[in-house]
Amino acid sequence: MAASVLKRCVTAAVKVKCLSPSLAARRWLLSAAYTDTKVWEARQNDPHNLATLANVMDRTYERNFPVSSLTVSRFVDNISSREEIDQAEYYLYKFRHSPNCWYLRDWTIHSWIRQCLKYGAKEKALYTLKNKVQYGIFPDDFTFNLLIDSYIKDGDFKSACAVVEEVMLQEAFDLPSTQILSLYALGTYLAARPQLTVSEERALGASLLICGMMQNNAAGLSAQLLGNALLGKVEMLKGIHAVFKGMPLFWGHGYLERALAVMERAASGDVKLSKDMLDYVSDLLQELSSTSDSDSSGDESVGEEDKKEDAVDEDDQAEQAKLPQYVDRFKELSSQLESQGKVDSASFQDLVTALAQQNLAAAEKLDLEQYVSRVQAWESEKRQLIQREKEMREKAEQERQERLAAKAAAQQA
Repeated sequence: MAASVLKRCVTAAVKVKCLSPSLAARRWLLSAAYTDTKVWEARQNDPHNLATLANVMDRTYERNFPVSSLTVSRFVDNISSREEIDQAEYYLYKFRHSPNCWYLRDWTIHSWIRQCLKYGAKEKALYTLKNKVQYGIFPDDFTFNLLIDSYIKDGDFKSACAVVEEVMLQEAFDLPSTQILSLYALGTYLAARPQLTVSEERALGASLLICGMMQNNAAGLSAQLLGNALLGKVEMLKGIHAVFKGMPLFWGHGYLERALAVMERAASGDVKLSKDMLDYVSDLLQELSSTSDSDSSGDESVGEEDKKEDAVDEDDQAEQAKLPQYVDRFKELSSQLESQGKVDSASFQDLVTALAQQNLAAAEKLDLEQYVSRVQAWESEKRQLIQREKEMREKAEQERQERLAAKAAAQQA
């Protein structure tokens, strides 16, 4: 009997040991306290029937009157099923294309993302986020974190990176927690070396560069290296206008040169660069070199229409001509970094995982304190709007009664 118990204990210990890497891997995700809905659900309830609200909004739009932001907020707050998510999407779109479009409240956007997560409609949250101009969905940092974390926990790193791209476009990398989650999503997705289109390389490059600039460590510097390199590849293939158009990026030529400048900073400083990021850049330069060779050999067979489509200006051509110099300089700097011991053998993914394990808990604490204050401020603003709505309705009713009384007096006279 004792031997049997001992055997079961040993077996359990072995199982725990086998599972520990998985548990450790999940330890850096946002904590249960961060994703808990208690603070959000503790708000004052404002129950409404969605059919009634929908009828009110439809009649208001038919009469070409503006729908109030409170009405849209109530509709989103009272969602109770996946089907109602689709209805709310329609009214968010209608509100965005109405005269009141600038008044979609921050708490409505936060509530929309939470409801999508609650009722299994993450794809709808991402769709409205990517089409933010059509729906007015511009989340705050905390809301971004909830959505990124949800995709990371599901192992959908491509979608997580799509959210990170929106963070980059809105230049919302202010919170350390957002930076850490974003770098982890990017690093894990790129670790699989996915086949990327030029537009995907541009988006990932910009996200890595801007987010990496916020971190003064090996993960941040490695992100800057690859970010500049990916943007440099787009610049070499499509020209500088294809890089910065619609992006919060510097419009000057020389992104590959900036990648080399990152390596020079590492050589003269105390921060190392990840070896797999250097390998990634090496492969990228090799690919560009082979593309450049094949283009030059096939120039004579290129048609007029193709030339017009891929036309670049003189400055772009001058930058393309520097590619051999960049390749040679990269090899020199790589050797220099190796000899100085400035190359970190840990992968970029390992670096950002370690960064999360070390810093995410402290970053969460500050975020949660700010979130509680923000929700209180939202509730205060909401109460003021409700009071103003009540006063306006009372005033409208009073004016209506006065008009009826005047009409009755006129008839009697």
